Amino acid sequence: MPASAGVLATVERMPDRPTDHAGRVRHWEGVYQRNAVEAVSWYQAEPAVSLALIEALGVPRSAPVVDVGGGASVLVDRLIGSGSTDVTVVDVSERALAAARARVGDDPRVDWIAADLFTWEPDRSYGLWHDRAVLHFAAGAEVDAYRAVLERAVGPGGAVILGTFGPDGPEYCSGLPVTRYDAAGLAALLGGGFEVVEERTEAHRTPSGATQSFVWLAARRRSS
Repeated sequence: MPASAGVLATVERMPDRPTDHAGRVRHWEGVYQRNAVEAVSWYQAEPAVSLALIEALGVPRSAPVVDVGGGASVLVDRLIGSGSTDVTVVDVSERALAAARARVGDDPRVDWIAADLFTWEPDRSYGLWHDRAVLHFAAGAEVDAYRAVLERAVGPGGAVILGTFGPDGPEYCSGLPVTRYDAAGLAALLGGGFEVVEERTEAHRTPSGATQSFVWLAARRRSS
């Protein structure tokens, strides 16, 4: 996607960047093996922007929600705590999912799926697709694969929330190069089949005290 569409690719691929399923599993399992859940840079004690955008989209508590790359995020805790009845968390790291499951317990309202998002084949439609900090790790054909999975998972009228590093955000995260987006770039990635509902920016404070710029987009898939 060209830079004019709002995608700000600032870093070339690193030689050791994982480009297949085994490599991605190895990388992210290593990240969670070396770091406590509360120490990774994307950790949030309260997913305030995510929850605000879910409310802005008017997602019903009964709607099936998928948090892609959700890992050990506390979003699932907050959703279940506020009455959501159908939440799926997808992550390539079984360690991350185990950490979240240890907190939440074996709640029948939650489905835990260890899968590589770029090759995952959802077997159902979701009322909300939520992604905080996964998309910006995709590059090249992975972006097309991401979009294809999203389009299979979100039916007409379904909602999407995307959160990525913004134009002045980090160029690397967890030892990997990232692609930075602005709101126009996220909207262009979704395409004309989605209507933008809200855009936001966020200054995320990491556990180490650094500040990271995020851009958020909330959209709804058109019915036709």
